[in-house]
Amino acid sequence: MQTSLIGMEACSGAHFLGRVLREEGHNVKLIPAQLVKPFVKSNKSDFLDAEAIAEAVDRQNMRFVPIKTDDQLDLQAMHRVRDRIASSDPACQRLRQIPGIGPLVATAIVAAIGNGAAFHKGREFASCLGLVPRQHSTDGKAKGCSGSASAVIATCVRSSSMAHDPPFPASSENEPRSARGSMRSRPERRSTW
Repeated sequence: MQTSLIGMEACSGAHFLGRVLREEGHNVKLIPAQLVKPFVKSNKSDFLDAEAIAEAVDRQNMRFVPIKTDDQLDLQAMHRVRDRIASSDPACQRLRQIPGIGPLVATAIVAAIGNGAAFHKGREFASCLGLVPRQHSTDGKAKGCSGSASAVIATCVRSSSMAHDPPFPASSENEPRSARGSMRSRPERRSTW
């Protein structure tokens, strides 16, 4: 069988079709739609689009889209669903207002603990994650998240806070001891969701 150069406009089904054609031995190149548009000569039609793609695929300096695997497309779909949930869920929206909390951390927190009604204070939630020393309650009931969920959330919260907060400033010997190092004063952050 003779192999051919096949150019396609990158769209939702192009990655699947590109993989199938590549397995048949063809040279498949996906072109972003915005890079095909300058080659369309008049009103948009299937014939003119095909002609524009054929002209664009032969260009030496054209940028092509790599063909994605099924796993890549699945991960991309998961990210889009998470972003849609994070932008539509009121609890996620409130959490995302906290500096350093993005859609990943917000959806992980909401999935693990819901609206936070199980916690009376932010310290109880932080203790559940292991971010502060363990809370000891008088009623003997353990409050908090499951172990695996809290470990994932704690890791996300730690990494997002390190990415957001600047490092500690160099301490001066003239500063009082309580103002140096980890005891530096920070604006109080309160959030309820």
